[in-house]
Amino acid sequence: MTVVATGTVHGVGLGPGAADLMSVRADRLVRGARHLAYFRKAGRTGRARRLVDGMLRPDVIEFAMDYPVTTEIAVDDPAYNERLSAFYADCTRHLAGLAGGGADVVVLCEGDPFFYGSFMHLHSRLAGRVPVVVVPGVTGMSGAWTATDRPITWGDDVLTIATATLPEAELARRIADTDALVVMKIGRHLPKLRRAVAASGRTQAAWLVEYAAMPEQRVTPLAEAADEAPYFSILLIHGQGRRP
Repeated sequence: MTVVATGTVHGVGLGPGAADLMSVRADRLVRGARHLAYFRKAGRTGRARRLVDGMLRPDVIEFAMDYPVTTEIAVDDPAYNERLSAFYADCTRHLAGLAGGGADVVVLCEGDPFFYGSFMHLHSRLAGRVPVVVVPGVTGMSGAWTATDRPITWGDDVLTIATATLPEAELARRIADTDALVVMKIGRHLPKLRRAVAASGRTQAAWLVEYAAMPEQRVTPLAEAADEAPYFSILLIHGQGRRP
């Protein structure tokens, strides 16, 4: 009987941005990877790749997956989904080909692969074709609330996680309705988010964390923050719930 050699695609969570916050399993897989894949903006090294610099074996074969579009096209434009869908399909074919030929592949994932990560789009396409294993990682939001040196929730607090890409009215509603809040994907949406927080009457309780757990980390009360924020920013409102 002929045995078909099949490798595994590993989606490896790297954590919020500090190499020493990677799990032992993630570290082992990254250091042993013969085939390494990662997402990046065209022309950039990419944060995930920079995080593992100096950890890779000399003969590693890299596959950089360059996003065809980021903010050039509006998210609600049909062309946005069409181009991204084709991009993920091409990446899937390449990774499935490597795994089908018997090679193990490590795909670098910032934060956790199943939390607002691009790897999810590969996982849904690879599942059932080749073995896929996910290694969880510390999320960026966990790094952010740790940076504020205070718990995000107490007792029975309800935590809401939202993205700043939501319409302003929807953001304001969700901010007003929750005890504790995490808002991700801020970037150019900061002015809209700031207005939504103000409409909810919670500006004085809000914090803006930029580049959590990274060397350039900055923690600022929203009321004192500048009018612009990088994409890797997270807004927090800490719960004030039941305590012994």
